Amino acid sequence: MNNSNGRIRAAITAVGHYFPEKILSNADFEKMVDTTDEWIRTRTGIRERRILEHGATSDLGAKATEMLLKNRGMDAEEIEVIIVATVTPDMMFPPTACIIQEKIGARRAWGFDLSAACSGFVFALAVGRQLIETGSHKNVLVVGADKMSSITDYTDRNNCILFGDAGAAVLLEPTGEPDVGLIDQVLYCDGSGGKYLYMAGGGSLHPPTHETVDKKMHYIFQDGKSVFKVAVIGMADVSAEIMQRNNLTGNDVDYLVPHQANLRIIDACRERMGIDPSKVMINIDKYGNTTAATIPLCLSEWWHCGKLKRGHTLVLSSFGAGYTWGAILLKWAFDNPNKS
Repeated sequence: MNNSNGRIRAAITAVGHYFPEKILSNADFEKMVDTTDEWIRTRTGIRERRILEHGATSDLGAKATEMLLKNRGMDAEEIEVIIVATVTPDMMFPPTACIIQEKIGARRAWGFDLSAACSGFVFALAVGRQLIETGSHKNVLVVGADKMSSITDYTDRNNCILFGDAGAAVLLEPTGEPDVGLIDQVLYCDGSGGKYLYMAGGGSLHPPTHETVDKKMHYIFQDGKSVFKVAVIGMADVSAEIMQRNNLTGNDVDYLVPHQANLRIIDACRERMGIDPSKVMINIDKYGNTTAATIPLCLSEWWHCGKLKRGHTLVLSSFGAGYTWGAILLKWAFDNPNKS
């Protein structure tokens, strides 16, 4: 299982995703709040998003995992660890990882939730990588799933247009091949940014009361202008940093896989990296910001349509509440046999 350097390397070996059937379009928002399709598209790049009417985050994650297991041809009982990145857990406890474990029948797995907002999947992937590289585990499931509609105030015209619901998952396994797998990671957080993007109610600081509900403290609060300014710089900087650390140019990167928060942030990140627009995975127009699900959703969609090939060099990049931000460099490990 060791690579040429004598170290175990973690590689993504399977992907899966799930998005609900209900579509909430920009035209629908024109009837709900004071906005227009043109305003939303020009400022965010979003045309529509998916909404889970019945069910919870665990359903999104479980369905994505079922697709992953089918693609890999493996049984759920082979999964050893489940890491769920989410800010919309089914409940405060038990962890959503435990609920997904029961739903998919992964009876031998242990697991936990990881909360890092829109950087959740990148952070969870970094943790999963360590579990593989230490040699302690061979099958680590990393899920990014969020039912953002459950914490969105649909009277808040600036924020309600941004978010959607989805789940996606990847499987990490050890590889002995030196030319594939997770290569490097750069991760950051800055708690001073917490006042610009948060959900105040429901935790130990502001437990649920009639007052917290009346004040809409159980919904997302975001100072959009402040977050945008920092996110543009943070996501671009960390993406450029991981390239510089590994002596890469824009020509060396096959795909930038950015968190899908805002098309203008993605464009700024791409330009800083010197990458052609054709090398950027973008699906924000179809799904909006699904928080922890955006990056694995891109990976799964691109693999399923045959665009993601073995040996491709990818940079995964994110920025989210906390503030949290980070990037991961990896070499893709497997082709889609049905699209080769």
